[in-house]
Amino acid sequence: MNREVIVSCAVTGAGDTVGKHPGVPVTPEQISRAAIEAAKAGAAVAHLHVRDPRTGEGTNDPALFKEVVERIREYDTDVIINLTAGGGGDFFPDDDNPGVGAPGTDVQTPEERHAHVGELLPEICSLDCGSYNFADFVYLNAENWVRRQASLIQEAGVKPELECFDLGHIWLARQLIEDGLVDDPPFFQLCLGIPWAAEANPESMLAMRNMLPEGAHWAAFGVGREQMSMAAQSVLLGGHVRVGLEDNLYLEKGVLASNGQLVEKAVGIVEALGARVLSASEARDKLGLKARV
Repeated sequence: MNREVIVSCAVTGAGDTVGKHPGVPVTPEQISRAAIEAAKAGAAVAHLHVRDPRTGEGTNDPALFKEVVERIREYDTDVIINLTAGGGGDFFPDDDNPGVGAPGTDVQTPEERHAHVGELLPEICSLDCGSYNFADFVYLNAENWVRRQASLIQEAGVKPELECFDLGHIWLARQLIEDGLVDDPPFFQLCLGIPWAAEANPESMLAMRNMLPEGAHWAAFGVGREQMSMAAQSVLLGGHVRVGLEDNLYLEKGVLASNGQLVEKAVGIVEALGARVLSASEARDKLGLKARV
């Protein structure tokens, strides 16, 4: 069991959730305020996507990332900023011409995915470690793309959060570490419950945890109704916790949540299990991060 737990909050994501919950942050101001709300509730890390303020849809616009980061840095907070670098991997095969992307396809080069990270230099950014079926589309991460992106992240001095949605992703991440593309100590995020990747259940989490390299830090999350059960399971198996409106919209059945409420509930679970929630400063030390000035 992990007795010193880092809580992360993924405050908005890029999924089609805006029409399902009026509280999903959309504008840079709303996203930055959500990050601060989460930090005040006990989250040491804010995991950030951005959305088109006009449509609410997820976007990869570096200017929007810049505005969100600048707004957070203006607040009197030391919350750790974790920017997604996973945009630009969505491929919808066209039924008549499957080699061509249908509407909704958004595929970027590693350099394009990294642009906002290299400019803004967060302490952490995500690195998706493989391809997988994501509901009705394919999320693309070819090995050479992952290697190139890992190299760019390392050159920028940012800690990659190694996002793994299945066992093969951990295998590739371990190879990146062995090849010197990820600095010690590595930090994994086990992502559970995405159709059709690893399921959100104890068996999947245990199998993935058992494949992690010795000395690695790791966290896990489950989507939807499994968010809190997977938070508890992660702590019991030695990991950290991620919650937030990116992964789940409800505090309980039929009750829409805020990011702050989800963090507060996760903190309560961690403490009820006999563990302690780490501050941003303590999390920074544990993960080997260097605060940006």
